[in-house]
Amino acid sequence: MSRALIGRKVGMSQILNEEGVTAATVIDVSSCVVTQKKTQKRDGYDAIQVGFGLAKPSRVNRPLRGHFQKHRVAARRVLKEFRVDDPDEYEEGAELGADLFREGDRVRITGTSKGRGFAGVMKRWGFSGGPGSHGTGHSRRRPGSIGASADPSRVFKGKKMAGHMGHARVSTVNVKVLKVKGEDGVLVVQGAVPGPNGGVVYVQARDK
Repeated sequence: MSRALIGRKVGMSQILNEEGVTAATVIDVSSCVVTQKKTQKRDGYDAIQVGFGLAKPSRVNRPLRGHFQKHRVAARRVLKEFRVDDPDEYEEGAELGADLFREGDRVRITGTSKGRGFAGVMKRWGFSGGPGSHGTGHSRRRPGSIGASADPSRVFKGKKMAGHMGHARVSTVNVKVLKVKGEDGVLVVQGAVPGPNGGVVYVQARDK
């Protein structure tokens, strides 16, 4: 069975243990509910659809409103499918809590990184830039030459250049679960996770 939840990044904190002070991230995984089951016989694969965060019915479009009514669950802000070995282990409308995980588990956390807007090559890729003196003029933060003269007379695809930075799907793997607070619906994991405070993240662990 694949254990997975949708959560909201609350922020970072510190954990004091025998190893010293460890940076940690607090994730709110409360209000997760199974909104639909997918089976191999009916849909061609085994999975469950999980909803997170209550939503006002007036803020949900009509197709989704009908979907929630059909499966007899309250409207949710975020929906996400997770593959499972046996969907029959779950019931539609059942709540999934933080106690789905255990302290010491290693999980994959996926989120959307912070958007940085349009960024130059020094900020985006860590280029060193040009010299700071000796007549360089306005070339101190420029990338320098990007081509190769007459051959091949073009810029290769994938060249590191200035452009949109951040706001991309990022996964952090092998993240250790430090604390599980089932009654509060909170997970505390080691280190940083992608995205800003308040951002939606997906926490998933594959059982061996």
